[in-house]
Amino acid sequence: MGTTDSTASIGLRDFFDLAPSVVMRDPLAEFLGAADGGLMEYRYADAVKFAGHSCPTVAGSFLMVLNSLRALYDDDTPVRGEVQVAMADSRDAGTTGVMATVAQLVTGAAPETGFGGIGGRFNRKDLLGYDASVAGVLGLRRLDTGEGVQASLDTSIVPIDPEMQTLFPRAASGMGTPDECRRFGELWQDRVRYMLVEVPNDPRLVQIAPWA
Repeated sequence: MGTTDSTASIGLRDFFDLAPSVVMRDPLAEFLGAADGGLMEYRYADAVKFAGHSCPTVAGSFLMVLNSLRALYDDDTPVRGEVQVAMADSRDAGTTGVMATVAQLVTGAAPETGFGGIGGRFNRKDLLGYDASVAGVLGLRRLDTGEGVQASLDTSIVPIDPEMQTLFPRAASGMGTPDECRRFGELWQDRVRYMLVEVPNDPRLVQIAPWA
């Protein structure tokens, strides 16, 4: 789903508006009067602002969560705060923390530091865990039905421009010229755009399987 608001006005890439988004119903937001019916749309631009950057990991995490929610809720509106998130790796392994951040943004699931609820409702605490028995990158489980899915990501289907072989080490080392760094950023985001716009629902990119 797209919206009429453009992210370009705040400096973000135009293609962010073309990426899939998801509408969540957040009972806490409804209870506290933050959103009518608790309905809020989460877009890729939100994940970029939360993570602080746009890359294949952030984009892939966003797509894994959206595709998992689609598998769990079908045509129903997913309920934020009523989904458990389990990361396969430890919290300090590789990019696990980045992926967990994206999952927390969309689902509301939080680790031990999360919101503890009001009157026994709206708890977010301890809904995000690590070192889980998940045959993939992450797992999502509905708290109301117990149904779960696990998601894997394979970015090998996303083409990498050969020019990146030269540009990446120069840009990463701080030795690149302004033009080289600009070109590196363009090619980096071209790969993200391909994931979000060209193949967001490709089962080769994001694989969803039942999680018992």
